[in-house]
Amino acid sequence: MLRTIFDDDHDEFRTAVRSFLDRKVRPEVDDYRLTRGIPRDFWVEAGAMGLLGLDIPETYGGSEALDYRFNAILIEELARVTVAMSSSVAIHADVVVPYLVELGTDEQKRRWLPSIASGHTLAAIGMTEPSGGSDLAALRTTAKRTSDGWVLNGGKTFITNGYSADLVVVAARTTPGAGARGISLFLVDTAAPGFRRGRKLDKVGQDEADTAELFFDALELGEDALLGELDQGFHHMMTFLPQERIGCAVTNIAHAAAILEETLEYCADRTAFGRPIGMFQHNRFRLAELVTTVDVTQTFVDQCVALHADRRLSAVDAAKAKWWSSQVQNDVIDACLQLHGGYGYMNEYRVARAWRDARVTKIWAGSNEVMKELIGRSLGFDERALTS
Repeated sequence: MLRTIFDDDHDEFRTAVRSFLDRKVRPEVDDYRLTRGIPRDFWVEAGAMGLLGLDIPETYGGSEALDYRFNAILIEELARVTVAMSSSVAIHADVVVPYLVELGTDEQKRRWLPSIASGHTLAAIGMTEPSGGSDLAALRTTAKRTSDGWVLNGGKTFITNGYSADLVVVAARTTPGAGARGISLFLVDTAAPGFRRGRKLDKVGQDEADTAELFFDALELGEDALLGELDQGFHHMMTFLPQERIGCAVTNIAHAAAILEETLEYCADRTAFGRPIGMFQHNRFRLAELVTTVDVTQTFVDQCVALHADRRLSAVDAAKAKWWSSQVQNDVIDACLQLHGGYGYMNEYRVARAWRDARVTKIWAGSNEVMKELIGRSLGFDERALTS
């Protein structure tokens, strides 16, 4: 279906991104899977092309596109090649950067943004904890005030880019017993004494993304490490989570669309009982369902991208896009695997790897159950019950 939210500048940018990925990523992506990580030269080359600084002001070395549609194109094109790299780049350039741009002091911006834009500093965000999952208000990592600043203790898990990151935005409890109102954000330099990485986690899928546990053992931070307002970290996270969730939705549907396109080709080439398997009525009907589902979902996600570019996307609509696109992604890729038959279960086929890669999207950035709860709360039933 014709997509209408992009103009000529966006199309030119998409062409440049595709060219870069064809040259740099496609020939090397198998090596990324084997090493379970993305090499530094990728980040530096992407930075040199201006791909990592789309939201960063020119003053700090970015390209200052000021149009989320460019961000969407970047992570979409990455997802069509390798969804794990799309996730990793999105965390670095699409999730962490807005925290610094919107909340950082001039000193913090000068210190970190130029090297993030150039790819010489790799960024991650530390929210999730072993005991908390999607419950961000239940954080146990603590930051206690000292005469010189703060002392950070605790740990984070499932951190994308965690094994390689140079900078981590860490959420920690600064006021005990205050629930969501007692959380603050800190900029943590991973070279600091007291920072420790755990193992590179052995995931079911997304092998290219280095995901790790992070530990903070009496890690001393200066006053200048506080990002944003004291005890307002939960509010800050809620402010920026919609961008992370619409980014997830962009990645999810691009991934599903790419695998479906490959499956259509497979169904045209693969024969059974003397004819292509796509000619069998059941398969043809199934493919018709999948193509329609992807097109309809893409249209909704595109509308969310356009709204976000205009700063009008609500948290509820971002939640809808996140949960729906991840469900569609998993359903579509599962159907594509089935259409590949036994070959679909072989790791040498991309559809098998995609099937594994997709499963986590119903869990991260807030599980789909949490997304439904957010949407459900917006319907006003709680208020109606209280006033009835």
